[in-house]
Amino acid sequence: MSIALVTGGNRGIGLEVCRQLARNGHEVILGSRDVAKGRAVAGGLRVVELDVADDSSVRRAAGEIGALDVLVNNAAILYDTWARAETADLDEVHTALETNLFGAWRTTQAFLPHLRRSAHSRVVNVSSESGSLGGMSGGTPAYSVSKAGLNALTRLLAAELRPHGILVNAICPGWTDTDMGQGGRPVEQGAASVVWAVELPDDGPTGGFFRDGRPLEW
Repeated sequence: MSIALVTGGNRGIGLEVCRQLARNGHEVILGSRDVAKGRAVAGGLRVVELDVADDSSVRRAAGEIGALDVLVNNAAILYDTWARAETADLDEVHTALETNLFGAWRTTQAFLPHLRRSAHSRVVNVSSESGSLGGMSGGTPAYSVSKAGLNALTRLLAAELRPHGILVNAICPGWTDTDMGQGGRPVEQGAASVVWAVELPDDGPTGGFFRDGRPLEW
């Protein structure tokens, strides 16, 4: 089975993705900005200190991890339900972009040498229907714009990495009962959508946007 790194793996969907992948026989590396918090919940999984918003942290983690088949870009922040685009604090928007978009981007770039050496590589970007241009309306500007950007990055990387056999997809886990989205469906269901993309066959889709294995509108 594959070696998989999950960013933001110390809580919520990321932690459940780690658990499901481990149960399915994958070797899981739990990435956590706070390594102590990661170790507290890891349950025997390998933990690596990884702050996706920090270039040096990402480069250090890439140096520590010798081989990798799967990168799950899960780390995300700032579901800004209180904000509107017309009055948004742009410093706050910049903070969201640094983790939700640039964090996934820099982490993918750092681990691409590892992924290119694998025969069955996957990049899974944990996105949100909030980033769908087709369904977007007002509100949550920082989060929505950052996830729309992540979706665009997914399309670009999928096209560029297709010749290397690397599948790149965006996954919306749905409104899920986590710290960020309380009151949604069970976290196990949201995480299962992500695991589905990790375990796609080599001839599976790439450059898509999915929830529960079904395409979503970009």
